[in-house]
Order: sequence, then C-alpha cells, then structure tokens
Amino acid sequence: MRNLLMTVSYDGTNYFGFQTQPGGNTVQDHIEGAIRHLTGETVKIHGSGRTDAGVHARQQPFHFHTDSRIPVERWCLALNARLPSDIRVLTAREVPLTFHSRHSAKRKTYRYSINTNRFPDVFQRNYQFHHPGQLNVEAMQECLPYLMGTHDFTSFASRQSTKLSHVRTIYDARIEVDSSAKIPGATGQGIVHFYVTGSGFLQHMVRIIVGTLIEVGEGKRTPESIQAILEAKDRTAAGPTAESKGLMLWSVEYEEEDLND
Repeated sequence: MRNLLMTVSYDGTNYFGFQTQPGGNTVQDHIEGAIRHLTGETVKIHGSGRTDAGVHARQQPFHFHTDSRIPVERWCLALNARLPSDIRVLTAREVPLTFHSRHSAKRKTYRYSINTNRFPDVFQRNYQFHHPGQLNVEAMQECLPYLMGTHDFTSFASRQSTKLSHVRTIYDARIEVDSSAKIPGATGQGIVHFYVTGSGFLQHMVRIIVGTLIEVGEGKRTPESIQAILEAKDRTAAGPTAESKGLMLWSVEYEEEDLND
C-alpha cells in the first residue's frame, strides 16, 4: 500500500465544489474517476479541505492510498490525460501512510480578488468579484489587525457550519492593489487582492470577511467595528457573503517531517 500526495489546480466555475456531493460533478468525482480509469481501483481521495461551488484552487493538496506500482513521476501526465481541461494535477509524491492532507496541514492561504474598474474584465470575469465603485482601501487595511490572532469567528461563519469550535488563528492578512489592471481612460482602482493565511477556515469564513471589508471600503462600517463583530459571535453582526467566484485557495503548507519517512 502506498500513500500518494498530489496537488491539483482547478477552475471551479463549472463544478459544485471540491468535495463529493449527492448531485455529483465535483472536482473530487472527476479525480477519483480518472484514478479508476487509470488503475482499475476505486479509491477515495482526501482533500486538504473543501471548497464551495464556483471557488477555484491554485494549489490544493489531496492524498489517497493505492496498490498501484505506477512510478510517482508518471502520475500527473497519466491523470491529466483523463481529466477535464479545467482540472490539472501539478505534483505527485509518495508520503508516509500516517500523512493526511487535511489533518497534517499547518497553514492555508486564500486569495480573494475584487475588480473595482467600471466594467468587468471579460477574460477574468469568472475569477473576480466586480465592484464598480471606489473602495477606501486604507480603511479596509485598518481592519486587518483586528482579524489577526486567535479568535472565535462565529460571526464570520455560515449559519450551516457544523464545526464544534469556531476558534481559528489568522497568521497573516494583507491587501494588495494591482493598479496595472486599471483601464486607460476609465474610472476604477484596478484589482484589489485580499490574502489571508490561517490555521484553518470555517464554511464561508473568507467570503464573509471579504463582504464585511467591502462594506468598510464603502463607508458603511468603520474599521473598529470588526472588534465588535467578533465579540458578538453572531452571523447577523457581519456583512454579506461575497460571491464565490472571486475566491481561490492559494496554497497549503505542511511540516517537512510529516512529508518524509
């Protein structure tokens, strides 16, 4: 028995998220189907986490157990030949049987992209939330220190969250503005990227944080209100859930000793 760790990149536009759903058509379904077609095995892959419908991944790890002796360096090409063009396996390596892509994860980073130009970018429309109005980015940045550290993020979690604890740790959060994406002769700030790194995230947590940051950028809330939102531990205290298409799982980090025998 071997334990293989792989990293997949996918455009989530056409899928109902990463994790298998009753209705099918998930990234997991397609990867498991490709493995079955390649090796004849029916395996269950374990992702580093789940993503909602329409959310994308730059690098999402997953692992699975296999009896196949296919050399590790051949797996990516073999699976990609059997996967849709919007799902691509990027890396593969053998890891200890004790390794688990979700339980072993130490840090996860997400990026959310907001297009503030007057008109959406037809080429990036599936990867950016379009907000055709000026945002006070400085005020949004003033919110970030309140989010840093270990907190109960109940106010920023979906009401459908089934987690026993909503306590999570945010290690880093930053906002970057790509002004090169401004359209010449048109109004707009370009693309506002929000990056957040944490120990883990609750259902809809990043999207609710973004929805709240946007309200601060619009002047509907103050940066200081973030503290009160956290203390409320009430979903109604925070802003709306931002659209899924602007969200991308950016990276997942592990301790090197967990990856090696």
